[in-house]
Amino acid sequence: MPTDPWLQHLRTSARANRLANHRLAQSMAALSDEDFHAPRVSFFPSLAQTLNHILVVDIYYIAGMCGEADMAAQYDAFVPCRSVAEWAQRQAASDDKLIALCDGLDAAAAARIVPLDRRDHIDRNSMGSTLAHVFMHQTHHRGQVHAMLSDTSVKPPQLDEFLLPADAVYRVADMAALGWSEAQLVGDAAQSPG
Repeated sequence: MPTDPWLQHLRTSARANRLANHRLAQSMAALSDEDFHAPRVSFFPSLAQTLNHILVVDIYYIAGMCGEADMAAQYDAFVPCRSVAEWAQRQAASDDKLIALCDGLDAAAAARIVPLDRRDHIDRNSMGSTLAHVFMHQTHHRGQVHAMLSDTSVKPPQLDEFLLPADAVYRVADMAALGWSEAQLVGDAAQSPG
């Protein structure tokens, strides 16, 4: 039976996020700690600050979507990553938690209202809308990281080959490194003619 397209989109988006972060981590592995923290032109003025912002916001929203009552406390307790290697490890763990969350969704769970602790009030949004926001947030700030890498010795990696089944040829090494199949990434679309 074919997978619900909305649910598959959420699952694919979670994996696309993991793939993009995997490529960033591989590309940035050679950066020194100085380069990671060096001042750069962007909304958050360094690679470290931007990537730590993505991670802490992921932690906050994932905690809320998983029903963890201490989501605001987790945000407040966040200790920024000091190196690319530390960021890569912690971001991968967060990405894997997000993938597991998306893989466990059914239509009712995607429509469930998620309370988000804003300290002075509680926002209430559907799980699907909250996930769409998280994916947009990640993509927005990863684009800034991509641009900042242009000012380093690291060539910015390709970050947009993760949604189309026809792009499978460009992600073979990444998929092998993560132990994933095309069906896990794009679901029923993996069977579509290319």
